[in-house]
Amino acid sequence: MCVCVCVCVCVCVCKRENWFDPPVIMALLKIVGDSLVLRTSTKGFSWSRHANGAVAACSGTDFARTPFSDKRYNRVRCRYSPMPYPITAATSCRWNSSDSSNASASKTLDDEKKSPLRIPRTLARHVWPSDDSLKSKQRKKQVVLALSLMLAGKGVTIQVPYIFKSLVDTLQIDATNAIETVATLTPATLDLTTMTTAAGLPVITVLMGYGMSRAAASGFQELRNAVFANVTQQAIRKVGRSVFQHVQTLDMQFHLSKNTGKVSRILDRGNRSISFVCDAMVFHAAPTTVEVGLVTGLVYYQFGLSHASVVLGTIATYTAFTAGITQWRTKFRRDMNRLENQASSRVVDSLVNYETVQYFNNLPHEVDRYEESLKGYQKAAIQAQQSLSLLNFGQGAILSVGMTGIMILTAQQIVDGTATVGDLVLVNGLLFQLSVPLNFIGSVYRGVSQSLLDMEQMFELIDTKSAIYNDPTKMSYDAKAMTTDISFDRVDFAYPGSSDRQILNDISFDIRQGKTVAFVGSSGCGKSTILRLLYRFYDPSDTTGRVSVGGHNLIDMNLDSIRENIAVIPQDTVLFHESIGYNIQYGNLESSWEEVEQAAKQARIHDTIMGFPDGYDTVVGERGLKLSGGEKQRVAIARAILKDAPILLCDEPTSSLDSKTESDIMNNIKQLGQDRTTIIVAHRLSTVQDCDEIIVLHNGNVAERGTHEELSQLGGRYTELLSMQSASKTPSM
Repeated sequence: MCVCVCVCVCVCVCKRENWFDPPVIMALLKIVGDSLVLRTSTKGFSWSRHANGAVAACSGTDFARTPFSDKRYNRVRCRYSPMPYPITAATSCRWNSSDSSNASASKTLDDEKKSPLRIPRTLARHVWPSDDSLKSKQRKKQVVLALSLMLAGKGVTIQVPYIFKSLVDTLQIDATNAIETVATLTPATLDLTTMTTAAGLPVITVLMGYGMSRAAASGFQELRNAVFANVTQQAIRKVGRSVFQHVQTLDMQFHLSKNTGKVSRILDRGNRSISFVCDAMVFHAAPTTVEVGLVTGLVYYQFGLSHASVVLGTIATYTAFTAGITQWRTKFRRDMNRLENQASSRVVDSLVNYETVQYFNNLPHEVDRYEESLKGYQKAAIQAQQSLSLLNFGQGAILSVGMTGIMILTAQQIVDGTATVGDLVLVNGLLFQLSVPLNFIGSVYRGVSQSLLDMEQMFELIDTKSAIYNDPTKMSYDAKAMTTDISFDRVDFAYPGSSDRQILNDISFDIRQGKTVAFVGSSGCGKSTILRLLYRFYDPSDTTGRVSVGGHNLIDMNLDSIRENIAVIPQDTVLFHESIGYNIQYGNLESSWEEVEQAAKQARIHDTIMGFPDGYDTVVGERGLKLSGGEKQRVAIARAILKDAPILLCDEPTSSLDSKTESDIMNNIKQLGQDRTTIIVAHRLSTVQDCDEIIVLHNGNVAERGTHEELSQLGGRYTELLSMQSASKTPSM
């Protein structure tokens, strides 16, 4: 206890003196004994030192993002205990936060997220990995090969204008000389194989070389695309997988408030954009700059400063015009993305609720809502296309002016006798050659800007932080070693965003291992909330409240290890649009087919499945709508059987079933619950009368608890609920 008080005082002093940083924390941790945990009330971070001397930082975001950057006060609870045993002492202290260094670090991370280079940097790590694994080395070789092919293609392409110049200069014959040549030479003498260029090469050879150069340039480009496709597709796969995994690990609050159609569109557009951005980074940014510099240098070397000045002026004007117009067009693309997300979400929402739409004859209403979104998208798309047309026209006009100017300068040199007609062809070819990368600058800039906008929302998903997440550094829950005793100790809870409506109020209860306990009460009293807290979809609103399994707070244990030991039979079983066999095996994907069939038999659904035309290969439809309510519940029971977890949670599993099916399902659940710690949330009291204990909830509190017989004799809330259900079953006269 004294150690905890001393450390708290030290922490407060460190805070006041702006000494609160990792080295100081490390020094403090070395002082204390077996274990010390500093934990903020907002779950910002946790430092711990165990008996083996290892110091770990866990339970929260990066150190620079600790709650100390918040302007409001924070409470730090200093807990001392020989972990992983229960906490034996606790104290607390408060201070006003004004730590400028931590605030600065937090701001730095926020600025990093807002940086326009963040997305390219992230993708660059996928294109050129920093590690030395075999796959990374192979990818780097592919990138180097693709770049080599690109440079080879550029080198071949740049030769084409010079070949043209050589041909024109060779074939250009003064009219008078041509007549004399025709009069004195035989036709065979005029054969292309006998005519040579200034370099002494036969004209036919140069012509064939021209054709081969164009074919080689095209071949290098396509081969480059083929090689680099593997790199871009791997980047798409890795980024897409990481985003999807991140979305799946976000907490329940995110998934209750999200729109599925919108999230799906964000992922689709983001994945499509990755390929374009990767290609632009590798093949259009630096290579285009090199090509522009090379062509400008050749023009200067061949024709002088005046020609080079026209080229540079054209490039500068083109680039400035493209950047300005593209920046102006950005708002139209953002509107398109927003309205496309809205239209997609409405389509998904309407299709998922197909039956509801038909029940109320609201198809015209759904069509009108969808068309409303399409009208907004149409308006934004028209504005985007009109601005794109303006951009394309301006780019073409700038290139035309530049080409006209340089052609006039070259024509004047021909008149002055300082250049040949071949030079006119050469300068035209070089400037045309320059127009290709310039067009790429325009299209790539537009494409990259559009792609970054498309990926912007995907990275916003990545930035979404989950209040509840799996921490592999925490101790794992072992049901055999720790038992399956369940305890709620002074738990308060209100759903986020609804703090004015408290669900649980300082609730406490214990459930011993192997017992079957039912929670009953009126709607909204907190029955299902207890299951959500136990599965750790949420944490208690007050940090003083504890939800424990096996004597350990859920917050202090590895989340995956907890959920691996809990099977759930939900109130509304939602199935995948897959075969019924796949949906049953989903309870344990490593189970054999014989185990799947055995679980189906135990759940009393095997015979029903065999009656289907396709048996276990029967597709159940979206959300399992092709199955009845009882059949879906039996699938849920079969899943729970396959998972074979020591803790079983049943959330009103028979609320929407008829009496016969209800009786069958409850018999299945009772059989499954043998030798397991089972919690049943029930609305119909007749289904839980033989439970080991019944806990009656009322207004977020435990009103009564006991067996059915004890509660019936008590004459309290349970008796009142029994009377109401009995009255509802009595037929009216």
